[in-house]
Amino acid sequence: YCVQHRETDLQFLERLAAEEGWHYRYQHGSVDGEEQPALILADHHGDAPKLDPVTCNTKAGGSTKQACVFQFAYEERVKAASVAMKDYTFKNPAYALMHEQSAGGVNHREDYQHYDYPGRYKADASGQPFTQNKLDALRNDAAMANGKSNRPDFTPGAKVELQDHDSQTLNREWLLTAITHTGNQPQALEEEGGSEPTSYHNTFSAIPADKTWRPLCNHKPVMDGPQMALVTGPEGEEIHCDQYGRVKVRFPWDRYSKNDEHSSAWLRVAQGWAGGQYGFMALPRIGHEVIVSFLDGDPDQPIITGRTYHATNTPPYALPEHKTRTTLKTKTHKGEGSNELRFEDEAGEEQIYVHAQKDLDLLTENNRTEVIRNDSHLTVENHQFSHIKAADHCTTDGENRLSVGADCSQTVGGTYHQKTARTMASEAGTEVHHKAGAKVVLDAGAELTISGGGSFIKLDPSGVTLSGPGIKINSGGSPGSGSGQNTVAPELPAVLDRDRAAMQRSPELGMVSQRKGASPDQTEFEQLPGSDRKLIIDVIGGHLERDSVEAVKGSEGGESV
Repeated sequence: YCVQHRETDLQFLERLAAEEGWHYRYQHGSVDGEEQPALILADHHGDAPKLDPVTCNTKAGGSTKQACVFQFAYEERVKAASVAMKDYTFKNPAYALMHEQSAGGVNHREDYQHYDYPGRYKADASGQPFTQNKLDALRNDAAMANGKSNRPDFTPGAKVELQDHDSQTLNREWLLTAITHTGNQPQALEEEGGSEPTSYHNTFSAIPADKTWRPLCNHKPVMDGPQMALVTGPEGEEIHCDQYGRVKVRFPWDRYSKNDEHSSAWLRVAQGWAGGQYGFMALPRIGHEVIVSFLDGDPDQPIITGRTYHATNTPPYALPEHKTRTTLKTKTHKGEGSNELRFEDEAGEEQIYVHAQKDLDLLTENNRTEVIRNDSHLTVENHQFSHIKAADHCTTDGENRLSVGADCSQTVGGTYHQKTARTMASEAGTEVHHKAGAKVVLDAGAELTISGGGSFIKLDPSGVTLSGPGIKINSGGSPGSGSGQNTVAPELPAVLDRDRAAMQRSPELGMVSQRKGASPDQTEFEQLPGSDRKLIIDVIGGHLERDSVEAVKGSEGGESV
């Protein structure tokens, strides 16, 4: 991310060039056949132009007619002997991103270190040269000469050999780093010109040609505070993010970008809680207004730290009418609807409201305790499935009413007990059939009556009474028969998928012959290739276990085992 903020184009380019260790100079003369200077950008001085050697004549005092250096002073300064820089990247938060570079051959203590954070780099590949460039820039005047001359061809970035200086160590090649030209031509002023002659001289700075000179970046814009922005993205999309949950924005001051996926670089989004695959995640959507802050005031390090409503994106409920509501309400992606968790804190109207636009999945890893101090109402507009894998205890202190609009089926794997403190009454519109594998005992304390077809048998303390048009004892006839029980096993509830959360059928399926009321002869079969054997399979494709498989050998109507 790179932003030009409240700086001229020249300041912007100089800053970027300095960070990269680049310098620029002008090459005067003919360029492409035109008389105009050329701008030279470079990160070293190996191709610097070499000027003719210059003589040092400190006795001339600037009045010599020959081109020479008539003032030359050399000095060394105590500068940072090493540079340490550190930065941070969220893509590798545990990595230190620490780099250190040291200068060799310094003539002072070597423990003078310059440390800076952030280093404005996010990888080692850029951190190492950034640190070296910073060291070179901080030491660009550690060994420097300042002088005066009348050589008009002196230009920054050029190399020139100094000769005839009294100090032999200074008779060497120098790299010119700064030039100030001064000229005087009084004759151009006509009657006000006076009698002084035309003169020219310059002042210059130079470093030994074998040293590295890099510019020092002294200018760095700072953001005064947070700014507002709108989240952007591609046309036709509502949510646009990357794998890190970053989004793109457009600032109000941006005159050139469009409201699309190219309006900015990716911006990180601060969340209320962020841990290792846990925490809070709510992405700002396209068109949302966000508050953008800047780390260390750096325009190149924006981060979204807040969101705000405005005239177009208004709160979920009108204010101040519903000022007592605390709401978490989402919006269906590319559709109509929402999920919502709402808290109402108005005195006497307190409420927690939960709305699921489609599915609501709840998972409790251990116990769940629920206490309702008044009424509980449940309406299921389609099917309801439940599976209790251990005991089920229900105590109703008052009355219990159950109404079944269609069939009711009960299957008990053990003993079935019923006890009524007073009367038990049952009525069947067509048939009542009781069947026991061993015996049936009807025990009445005072009276037992069996009545049907105008006849009856009555047992009471007075004796046994048989009444009917005819009474047969061992005189033929046959017993009546009932329809027999045909209980249907309940379907098991779906399995919670916490990643979706999607609902999947449990592998612990009931007997397929009882699936959805099917009798054994209605079961679907799968014909195995090359065999007349038939295997019952689950009607929804699940694997059957335990005793829920019926094998039939032979052809249709063969023996069942």
